[in-house]
Amino acid sequence: MSAPAASPTGASFRNLTAALFLAVMWGLSIPITKLGLLTLPPLTLTGLRFLIAVPLMFLLVLGKQRLPLRAFPKVAALGILGIGIGQVAQTFGVVGTSASVATTISAAIPAFVVIFAAMRLKQSVSSIQALGIAAAFVGIALVAWGRGDATSTASQTSLTGAALVLLSALTIAFYYVWSVELSERHGTVVVAAWSTLFGFMAVLPWTVWEMSRVSFEVTSVGIASAVYLGVMVTVAGLFLWLHLLRTVPARIAASIQYLQPIVGVAAAAVMFGDALGPLFLIGVALVLIGLTLTVATRRKQKTVN
Repeated sequence: MSAPAASPTGASFRNLTAALFLAVMWGLSIPITKLGLLTLPPLTLTGLRFLIAVPLMFLLVLGKQRLPLRAFPKVAALGILGIGIGQVAQTFGVVGTSASVATTISAAIPAFVVIFAAMRLKQSVSSIQALGIAAAFVGIALVAWGRGDATSTASQTSLTGAALVLLSALTIAFYYVWSVELSERHGTVVVAAWSTLFGFMAVLPWTVWEMSRVSFEVTSVGIASAVYLGVMVTVAGLFLWLHLLRTVPARIAASIQYLQPIVGVAAAAVMFGDALGPLFLIGVALVLIGLTLTVATRRKQKTVN
């Protein structure tokens, strides 16, 4: 069943405020992850995040259509891809990068979605889109190299860390594209809840292993970070996004993608003192320009078809 079309008055002050709130919520996700990693190891933080998110998601699924047994293998694979690989790679990548670098690399996810949609959903890629994707890639490279002088451990960036965040962006983009097919058959909320559960189940054994091998201190900051990521980013963010898609024109809902990296980079500079050198700033600009070209062109294509 397709989602209802946005109403003509969808772009109300209330909905615009909700879109801005979502941009801030999601933009803060990587800086908050970095904050949680100061006291919790990567798998433990990831496991705790989804331990909080899964029960809340299934509360919201009550009364929805059931997931048929034949769909379980694909939905399980989707969860393992998006969480077991994508979110875990992102968390380990954030360990080895500054929050500002990780935020900017992750901002390229929409460009990767265009590539995977062309490959799997047979959507065409225009020359403008290709130019935008190339600009985003160049921007990512400049961000990785132009991070400025690291003044603290939290601001240091390694190529391995940047590569893991890039792997996460690729994986999550493919997760989004693949989930389109499954959501059309079984419902977005149902697929999101079950894939999150399967992803959590894949991460859980490794989380238990890490907790038994790595010494760490449970602090209020670490717990608060996990709660924020589980409740605000994973659960509230998803359902607010679905609400916006139903009530706001697509061009407005998509525009929040441009605000998230700006929020994340600004938050990282305040929270961790990330140094933003000139190459870094040029790279951020190229990523945002690239995303504008890819997403804006897709919107034009949708209105023609």
